[in-house]
Amino acid sequence: MARPRGARRRAEVVRSRLAEAYPGTPTELCALRHRNPYELLVATILSAQCTDEMVNSVTPALFARYPTPADLAAADPAELEAMIRPTGFFRQKARSLIGMAAAIEERFEGRVPTGLSELVTLPGVGRKTANVVRSVAFGLPGLPVDTHVGRLARRLRLTDETDPDKVERDLDALVPPEERGVFSLRLILHGRRVCLARRPRCAECVVADVCPSTDLPTATTTRRRPAPAAARPHR
Repeated sequence: MARPRGARRRAEVVRSRLAEAYPGTPTELCALRHRNPYELLVATILSAQCTDEMVNSVTPALFARYPTPADLAAADPAELEAMIRPTGFFRQKARSLIGMAAAIEERFEGRVPTGLSELVTLPGVGRKTANVVRSVAFGLPGLPVDTHVGRLARRLRLTDETDPDKVERDLDALVPPEERGVFSLRLILHGRRVCLARRPRCAECVVADVCPSTDLPTATTTRRRPAPAAARPHR
């Protein structure tokens, strides 16, 4: 098809194509294993500068030792640091986790808040983490912007911004609220599997014919469907 001229129409095509390529709900597409909002919040904090696989290898024992925010708030810092050491930056992450859990106990009666303005007041929680929790754990509007989302959004000319908050603002204007979380997860999967940072696999890309940055000689290349995303019940 001819490349859509406007970002809004291009976003519609991209959303539709990625939905076919990576079907599933936000919970199914999120790679971080969790069973409730508290566990997802902990796992997302641990995922900073760390792979999802590594986080998932650490969290089973962590959640068994600290099953509630109250338990985590009372954790011995040295013991917690030892448990999360493989995720990197373990001292800072331990401080954030204990502070986050204490804040939930003290200010939110032991329950993870749903509001963005409340979530970002928790230690270790920025907009990206808050949007992950809102969209995956609570089914609320939230579009997390990580390096994959930012890179693909710029390649697709859905934004020219490099600041994550501004990228989120531009994408929010193009994506319906109810689709924001799952759209972010699909961009992440596509960025990991096809639209790689150094060598994007345009010949395998389901949106190559509408992408302004494609390196294909024409926009009529047959689209190949990437391997489906594995549903990982608990980003």
